[in-house]
Amino acid sequence: MSIRRYLQLDVFADTRGSGNPLGVVLDSDGLDTASMQALAAWLNLSETVFFLPPDAAGADYHVRIFTPGSELPFAGHPSVGAAWAAVECLGLQPRDGGLVQQCAAGLLPVRVQDDGRGRRIALRSPAARRIAAVPGDVPAALQAIADPHCPVELWNNGPSWWLVEATEAAQVRSLQPDFAAIAAWTDATGATGVAVYAREDRDGHALVVRAFCPGDAANVPEDPVTGSANALIAARLADAGRLPGRDGRYLASQGRELGRDGRVELLVRAVDEVWIGGAVQPVIRGSVDWP
Repeated sequence: MSIRRYLQLDVFADTRGSGNPLGVVLDSDGLDTASMQALAAWLNLSETVFFLPPDAAGADYHVRIFTPGSELPFAGHPSVGAAWAAVECLGLQPRDGGLVQQCAAGLLPVRVQDDGRGRRIALRSPAARRIAAVPGDVPAALQAIADPHCPVELWNNGPSWWLVEATEAAQVRSLQPDFAAIAAWTDATGATGVAVYAREDRDGHALVVRAFCPGDAANVPEDPVTGSANALIAARLADAGRLPGRDGRYLASQGRELGRDGRVELLVRAVDEVWIGGAVQPVIRGSVDWP
């Protein structure tokens, strides 16, 4: 057995117990892919990140990202949490307020800002691209709330997410998802999951989001807060000229239906330049014994 430093963080969280939990293994040397996947499955968090020495020019650190069921090329809340851990626990010093993360999706710029609200982390998402639009085959519960003027579309920024814009925020908040139907749909189309969203001008946020990924790609029925999906929603809204907020900035609410109340800060400079960020709260600091 090897004793490895371990953290559990709440990401996109202004307070502990909110946002999305993340497992962080700081010492991952000697762990092969199967061992990482097994530990991620055992921890049973939506994602776990494993730190490795960077091997790409320009990278400050290297992470691999696992759900309980598979490895992801990119995910938002693990990347934001990893950047926090790189500074707080590994002692990396940002250069001009920034770091560079290496992951399977490539090299991603990170910004670290300390202000009166505490430390905030923002990360540039991989460029978004639209994959497909589907007029049919959408699970009935989702089709029933989908805005008829906004087609259901598949977008990708590493993972692929179906994006469903609802007519009203209350429909998103009260949605009772059919997980079996969503899993069958996302598995058949090679998607990680489906993100449902709507405008909601309340408590400082402009958008409400929920994300469901019960299929084989992630095996997480509902993700508390989802950086990659929020980034894709922002890119889609920018592409349509329908961004909320001002100057490309807005706040999204996700996770209240699970008691997690996450807050995702978004900055959109272009369809292919979306920054996601927020606060990170440490909850557990210790070690894990894993072969």
